[in-house]
Amino acid sequence: MAANAYHAQAGEDEKWSADVVVVGGGGAGLSAAISAAQQGAKVILVEKSSFLGGDTMMAGGAFNAVDTVAQGERVLSEAQKHTMDSYLELSASDEALHFDQFPEWAEVLAQLQSDINDFYAANAGKTAGVDMPGFDSISLHMWHIYVGGLRQMNDGTWIASDIDLARTLAESALDSYDWAGSLGVGTASHEGAGETLYTVLGAMWPRTHAYTAGVPLIQVLKDAAEAEGVTIYTETEATKLLTDENGKVNGIEAEKADGTKVTIDAANGVVLASGGYCANPKMVKEYDNYWGDDLTDHTLTTNVGTNTGDGIVMAMEIGAATVDLGVSQLMPSSSPIKGTMTDGIWADASEQIWIDGNGKRFVNEYAERDVLAKASLELDNGIFYIIYAGSGTQEADGLCKGTSLDAGLFGTTVQSMVDNGHVWYGSTLAELAEATKNAAGGATPAFTEEQLREVIETYNSYVANQSDPDFGKEVLAGAIDLETIENDPSVGIVISPRKASLHHTMGGVVINTSAEVLNEEGNVIEGLWAAGEVTGGVHAGNRLGGNAIADIFTFGQIAGEHAGAAK
Repeated sequence: MAANAYHAQAGEDEKWSADVVVVGGGGAGLSAAISAAQQGAKVILVEKSSFLGGDTMMAGGAFNAVDTVAQGERVLSEAQKHTMDSYLELSASDEALHFDQFPEWAEVLAQLQSDINDFYAANAGKTAGVDMPGFDSISLHMWHIYVGGLRQMNDGTWIASDIDLARTLAESALDSYDWAGSLGVGTASHEGAGETLYTVLGAMWPRTHAYTAGVPLIQVLKDAAEAEGVTIYTETEATKLLTDENGKVNGIEAEKADGTKVTIDAANGVVLASGGYCANPKMVKEYDNYWGDDLTDHTLTTNVGTNTGDGIVMAMEIGAATVDLGVSQLMPSSSPIKGTMTDGIWADASEQIWIDGNGKRFVNEYAERDVLAKASLELDNGIFYIIYAGSGTQEADGLCKGTSLDAGLFGTTVQSMVDNGHVWYGSTLAELAEATKNAAGGATPAFTEEQLREVIETYNSYVANQSDPDFGKEVLAGAIDLETIENDPSVGIVISPRKASLHHTMGGVVINTSAEVLNEEGNVIEGLWAAGEVTGGVHAGNRLGGNAIADIFTFGQIAGEHAGAAK
C-alpha cells in the first residue's frame, strides 16, 4: 500500500425510513420519486453515482408520442403514404408476421388497417405531399413496437413485445410528455407543434418530440423532486432488497461511498429504477443470445459507467422473473473513439446517406438500429460514414441545401466538430474529398470527389423517384442540392465517421401495466415496482429510437403513482 494512500473511514451503521424508496436517480427514478411524492408519500431516492441523471442525462432529446393534433398540422409525405398502403396489404396469414406465436398482435394489425382506411376516407380528394395531413395512431405506434422488436434469437426462438406493456406505452406517452412539461421540462406538443416532430434514428415514424435534454433536464427533475419533499442521497448504493416474513419488499440495504452501511425501511415498498447493464460487458456477453461474436471486449458503450445491472441482480435474488436478458442494442451512429452519441452526426436518418470506406451505400439508413448496427459491423473496423447537408430543419421543397460551420447541430456546432477532429467539412465536393485525407474520428478514408458525387447523385435520383432499388429505404428524403451548395461558399456538406457501440439492454425484470414486478410464477411481488431499463418486455429484440425516454417517463410515473398510493 502506498504510504500516502487515503481510504474513507466508514461510519456507524445508519437506519432511515420512508414510505417509498426509489433506487436510481436517472429519468425513471426521478419520475417515480416525483410521482410517489405527489401521492403524499415520504420518498427517499438513492443513487450510487456522485451525480444524478444516469443515461437519461446522456440521451439525445427524443421522446416518441402519438400526437394527432400536431400530426394534423403536417403534410403526409408520399413515402409515408406508401408505407401506410403497404400496411393495408398485410395479411394475418403472412408467416413473416409470426402471429402463430404471437396471435394477440393480430388485433393490432386489424385496428391499424381500420384506422388507415378511416383516415383515407376522411381525407378523400387530398394528395400526399400536397394537402393530405399527417397521420399517427395508437395502433400504428404499437405496430412499430411489434415489428421493430420482433426478432429471432441465436437459439432459433422468436421474441416480441408484451402487448399490454406496448399498449400502455403507446396510449400514455403523450400524457407523460405533457406531465414532464408541467414539471418545467421544455416540451412542444399538440397545437403548434407539428413542425417540430421528426424521426429520430431507428424510430420508424415522425412522432418524435423534442424536449430539454442533458444536464438541464436532470436539474429540472431534481428541483421538482425536492419541491415535492423527496430526499435524495447520491453516492449511496443499494445492495440488497429486504422482505418481511410474507415476502413483501419493505426496504433496502445500502452502502455509502465511505463504506457506511445503511438500512432504509420502506413502508409502502421500493421502486427499482437502476438502469440496464450496458456498462457491464461481462453480464451482456454472459446472457447474449443475439449478437454472438459481434460483441467483443473492445465494444464501447454510450452508457454511464454505473449501468451494471445491480437492480436486476437484486430482484432476481428475491425471486423476480426476468425476460429478454439475451438482447442488447447497439447504437450504430456512435463515436468511433469514445463510443458516445456525441462528436458527430446522428438523429434523423431519413435525410442521411451512409457509406462505407469505398464510398458506397451499404444499408437502408431508415432501418431499425440493430439492422443498421449489424450491417456496419460487417465493414472494415466497423466504421462507416454519414453524409449530411441539412440544417436541422427540413426545407419546404425537401432538399438539403447545405449546413454552415456555425450551424447548431446535435448540441454543438459544425465548426466545433471540425476543430476537434470529429467530422470533415467542405463547401464543395472537391474540398470535402480533400478534407477526408486527414484523420477524423480515428479514420482517414480519403474519398475522391468522383466517389462522393456518384453516391450523392444516385441517392438524389432515388429520392426523386421515391424508390430505392438498392436497399428499399421506405422514407426517402434529404436529396442534396449540390448546385446550390457548391455555388454558395457559406454552406457545405459534412461527413461524419461513426461506429456501433452498446447502447441499451432490452431485457430486465418482468412487470405488469402497473409497473409491479412479477415472480417466476407470474404473481406480483408485493411492495416492488420497477421502471425504465431495469425492466424487460416493452421493447423485445430491438428498441425503437425515441421509445426509451417515453418508456422511463411513462412507467416511472406509473410506478411512483402506485407505490405512493400503496398501503
